[in-house]
Amino acid sequence: MEIRKLIPYVVQGLAVGIVAGFLLMMIFETDEQQSRPVVEIKEAEPDEEIRRSATLTQGTLAPPSYAPAVENAAPSVVNIYTTKVVTRQPHPLFDDPAFRRFFGDSPILGPRQRLENSLGSGVILSEAGYVLTNNHVISEADEILVALRDGRSAKATVVGTDPETDLAVLKIPEDNIHSITIGRSEELHIGDVVLAIGNPFGVGQTVTMGIVSATGRSQLGISTFENFIQTDAAINPGNSGGALINTAGHLVGINTAIFSDSGGSQGIGFAIPVSLAKMVMQQIIEHGRVSRGWLGIEVQDVTPELAESFNLDTERGVIIAGVLPGGPAEEAGLVAGDVITHVNEAEISNSRQLINVIAGVAPKNSISLTVTQKQKKRDIEAVVGSRPKPRARN
Repeated sequence: MEIRKLIPYVVQGLAVGIVAGFLLMMIFETDEQQSRPVVEIKEAEPDEEIRRSATLTQGTLAPPSYAPAVENAAPSVVNIYTTKVVTRQPHPLFDDPAFRRFFGDSPILGPRQRLENSLGSGVILSEAGYVLTNNHVISEADEILVALRDGRSAKATVVGTDPETDLAVLKIPEDNIHSITIGRSEELHIGDVVLAIGNPFGVGQTVTMGIVSATGRSQLGISTFENFIQTDAAINPGNSGGALINTAGHLVGINTAIFSDSGGSQGIGFAIPVSLAKMVMQQIIEHGRVSRGWLGIEVQDVTPELAESFNLDTERGVIIAGVLPGGPAEEAGLVAGDVITHVNEAEISNSRQLINVIAGVAPKNSISLTVTQKQKKRDIEAVVGSRPKPRARN
């Protein structure tokens, strides 16, 4: 009888405990989320992009002016001025004892310092003051000054860099700034009109127009991970880090490089797609670095000569030239001489494609590799590691 009377109290106690535990879990989860930086960016609505494309497709004439698009985007494009101290070592001849006796301890015999200035462009992607630009624009800079379109200027701090995509994130301590709206670079088509905004040759903010000449350009030797938009919109020195926008004024790319014999624009410019740039920026702000998958292998493309040498029945795929001891590939059982033909059942054509596919897998996740090993095909499961930070160039 006494036990029956205690049952309601026990049930009530359990209910209170469950509710209290749930509330504590919510509080701790909220605190954890608040401790991480949050990147707020403006993205174009999907139907807005579709309406724009449909309007241009159905119309027979180009719009009379691109001024509305420029007015939407231009306030978000900034000029970047960098300064670094360069130490110049004296000529080896000055180490000669005769010179030393004649000049004594004169300063001309010692190292001399000078200031080296450079310029580029950037794009404000968040009203919190985050600016996206190229890594080569701010690399090794001792001071970075960001000039806004409204005449204000501010010293910027480097939040983080990703040399493998040539991107960098800066932060400026300014309020009431205009952030750009993000477009959809994956929806670009060859022939779409695009506008490049930047600070070419330091003359001030300039807009040029062209079309998308190609998409998915790679193997250019510009960066490790390449997936460039090619355009004939004029891009010149100083444009690096600036905005490539569509006719709605939405950001679709970060202008990065040109092919030129003269140093000026010759109609072949390259921009990093905003889909890639946005991912890099968010990872840098939220985690301090970009996390990419890695197997710890050296690879090379299968050529007809190598296919014949290894008795392969295909010239597609990549050959493992080396395996890092203790790396994810060695732990999975991969060895030099193995030929990787598929990753997660997707065919692999060349080494750059393989690197990009693996880099796109989050570390600690498993992938399935189809490998020709000693002339026998087999499937191997490998747990992807974290790609090491690239070494700084001297």
